[in-house]
Amino acid sequence: MDNFQHLIGQTQSTTLLKQIIIKNKIAPAYLFSGPTGVGRRLAARSFCKSIFSLSKVLQENQTTLEHRILNGNHPDLYWIEPTYQYKGKLFTIRQAQENGLKSNSSPQIRIDQIRNITNFLSRPPLESIRSVVIIESAEMMTEAASNGLLKTLEEAKLATIILIVSNQNLLLPTLVSRCQIIPFYNLSEKDLKQVLRKSDYENIINEKKIIKLSQGSPGKAIGYWNQLQLIPSEITDTLEKIPLSYLNSLELSKKITVELNNSTQIFLIDYMQHFYWVKFRNKNLLELLELSKSYLLRYLNSRLVWDSLLIKISNIL
Repeated sequence: MDNFQHLIGQTQSTTLLKQIIIKNKIAPAYLFSGPTGVGRRLAARSFCKSIFSLSKVLQENQTTLEHRILNGNHPDLYWIEPTYQYKGKLFTIRQAQENGLKSNSSPQIRIDQIRNITNFLSRPPLESIRSVVIIESAEMMTEAASNGLLKTLEEAKLATIILIVSNQNLLLPTLVSRCQIIPFYNLSEKDLKQVLRKSDYENIINEKKIIKLSQGSPGKAIGYWNQLQLIPSEITDTLEKIPLSYLNSLELSKKITVELNNSTQIFLIDYMQHFYWVKFRNKNLLELLELSKSYLLRYLNSRLVWDSLLIKISNIL
């Protein structure tokens, strides 16, 4: 069975990973590097499944194996994601959303999570020839976590550690040097639409703004589509009529910050960048929007960010 059959548009990475499995030359560490939403996470699951399928100790039904990996129930798999810290407990992004938790800081991969890897790898694999550790959004590791992982990589024996990263330049060079790099790229528009069809998001295919915004990333296209549903049409319609008066700018700023959370506000700026570039072709405007997005990503006061942005846009135009 081809474990990589659902990985569309990533011919190079698929070929590399298949050859590794065929030759049974599995390295201690890999770096799955490339844009978000193009299949890195799916590839990590598929590669993990292929490694586990090599075991002669337990040859189980492939559907069952897939289910166990997907749900984190395999004893030889340990998956780490960035977390928020709340009242002494760690919550993944999904868990924070489910519990209605809000934070004014970005999620991180912490030293305690890396220490848990050491504990996990202190025992030999139970069912597979190797244990597998997957670290998602590895660029979000704290400095202490990065140094801790470096030590873990040096000591790992019957284990493979996969780092999923969007920008390998944000990792310690010593970490990168210890990993075999598997590159991922943005998909062609044809492949992007194929993924959306297979994912039951065919309704997005004709949304030209979303397709352009996603830049070949099915994950982004789906995320942007979901975000767009959260934005009242009154806001997008008003933004498309810019420039605004000083008073209208402040009123719109208030509406945006009251009705939209931080992630939706960040998407709205991406949406504005695309729309305004097509309409005005003004580089100063794009730079202003990018600067405002960086402020929101750093969780600065969103009302002040939008007040300043909308007033400056009106002055530029």
